[in-house]
Amino acid sequence: MVQSLKIGIWSGLKTTWTLGKIIFPVTLIVAVLQYTPVLPWIIKLISPLMGIFGLSGDAAIPIVLGNFLNLYAGIAGILSVDLSVKEVFTIAVMLSFAHNLLIESSVAVKVGVKVWVMILVRVGLAILSALFINLVWHGGHETAQYGMIAPQDEQLSGIWAIAWHAVEKAALGVYQLAIIVIPLMVGIQILKDLKVLQWFSRMMAPFTRILGMKENTSTTLAAGLLFGLAYGAGVMIQAVKEDGVSKKDVTLAFIFLVGCHAVVEDTLIFVPLGIPVLPLLFIRLFTAILLTLIVGFIWNRREIAKNNIQNAFER
Repeated sequence: MVQSLKIGIWSGLKTTWTLGKIIFPVTLIVAVLQYTPVLPWIIKLISPLMGIFGLSGDAAIPIVLGNFLNLYAGIAGILSVDLSVKEVFTIAVMLSFAHNLLIESSVAVKVGVKVWVMILVRVGLAILSALFINLVWHGGHETAQYGMIAPQDEQLSGIWAIAWHAVEKAALGVYQLAIIVIPLMVGIQILKDLKVLQWFSRMMAPFTRILGMKENTSTTLAAGLLFGLAYGAGVMIQAVKEDGVSKKDVTLAFIFLVGCHAVVEDTLIFVPLGIPVLPLLFIRLFTAILLTLIVGFIWNRREIAKNNIQNAFER
C-alpha cells in the first residue's frame, strides 16, 4: 500500500507538472484578454451569425466565453442576458460539445491526437447540433427562468490589478488540477495493484470492441467519461503510455469523448438553468457513439484498402 501511494503521488505530481505547463499560460492569457477589447470584438464579430442557429445576437456572449474559458463561464454568460428556453437549450448543447477549447485541445496533443481534429470535430458537432435543434424544435419561445442568480464579475482597473488577477486565476487552475489529479492517480495505482482495473477492462471490453477499440482503451475511455478531458487527462496520459494504446484507439477514444465526457458534472451543471438535462445527455451519448462508429468504420476501410494495395505490390 505504501508503495502504491508513493507511485501514485509521483505520477500525480508529474502529470500536474505536464498539464500545468499548458493550463497556467493559457488561463493567464485568456484571463487578461477578458479585460481587453479582444473578446468583445470576437463576440461582436460572430453575433450576426447567431440567426442561422435560431439564436439572438446576445447568444454570442456565452458561446464565446464557454469556448475560450469553460462551461461555468458560458453559464455565467447565459445568466447575463435574456434568452428563451429554446435558446438556452441550444447553447447548452453547443457548449457541451465545444468548450474550454484551448486547454482541452492542448491536452489531446499530449496523448497523440492532432489538435485540428479535436477542434474540427468539437466545433462541427456544436454547429450541426444547433442547426438540427433549430430545424426540428418549433417551441420553447418562452423566456427562460433561471434557478440561480447571475454571478457578478469583479470590475478591475489598472494593469497590475488585472495582471495579478490573471496570475491568481492561472495558479488556482493548476491547484484545482493538482487536488483532483494526485488523489486520482493514487486511487488508480491502488486499483491497479489490486487488479481491479483488469476486471474493469474485461467488463468494458464488449463496449470498446463495439466502438472499434481494443480492450486496453477502457481506462482511457472511463477516465474521460467520469472526469472530463482536462481533469481526466492525467489518467488518460498514463493509460496511453502504460497500456500501450495505439494511435488509432486513442484517437477513437477522444472522438467519443469530445461528444460525451464528464457526464455527471457537465450534465448536472445545467440543471439550475431550468432546461431538460436528460435529452441533453442522450444527445451527447448518441452523437458520441454514432460518430465513433462512423470514424472507426472509415478508418478500418482505409486500412483494408491500404493493405490490399501493399499486398498487390508485393506480388
